[in-house]
Amino acid sequence: MNDRHIHWQHVYAKKGEGEVSWFQESPKPSLDLIELTGAGRDAGIADIGGGASRLSDALLALGFRDITVLDVSDAALARSRARLGARAAKVQWIVADVTSWQPDRQYDIWHDRAAFHFLTEASDQRAYVARLTRALRPAGYAIIGTFAPDGPEKCSGLPVMRHDHASIGALLGDSFSLIDTRPHAHETPWGATQAFQFSTFRRS
Repeated sequence: MNDRHIHWQHVYAKKGEGEVSWFQESPKPSLDLIELTGAGRDAGIADIGGGASRLSDALLALGFRDITVLDVSDAALARSRARLGARAAKVQWIVADVTSWQPDRQYDIWHDRAAFHFLTEASDQRAYVARLTRALRPAGYAIIGTFAPDGPEKCSGLPVMRHDHASIGALLGDSFSLIDTRPHAHETPWGATQAFQFSTFRRS
């Protein structure tokens, strides 16, 4: 049990949906970018740091059939499973720290909203990219949403690494090509606005 696991277990044990800044009623920015890839309903989608996100709900409602949600907190995943009820059986749930995860298959889409920016150490960033590269099939898409350069410097009491498409692209390396980048103004449950960016890359 590492420090990240302990931190996020505590967060999800103590706070409800409307008490965390990253809560989204609708994951429309992510859905728009998944649509941009042209993915069919049988595409394998890995939602990294998906926790209690409602993206899995929305993907199931759209007819996607191969969804995996990975999070370091089993408490967060339990919240999603409880919300989905019987539909939770249609999703694969993985409790793991993405920096040490050993993926045993490849996906068509790697989606990450607000997990990567918590990796502030270069070694963790390299470990993340190694797992992404292993888990994403050639010609697959990586959608990575983080705080933008003018976004918050901390979240949930932790420091973050703010990014734009160029900084993420430099970490991913030459085998990934940028196909889209866009800003997103996220409104927290208490009405504050946070500057995010979403960058979508295609693996060559």
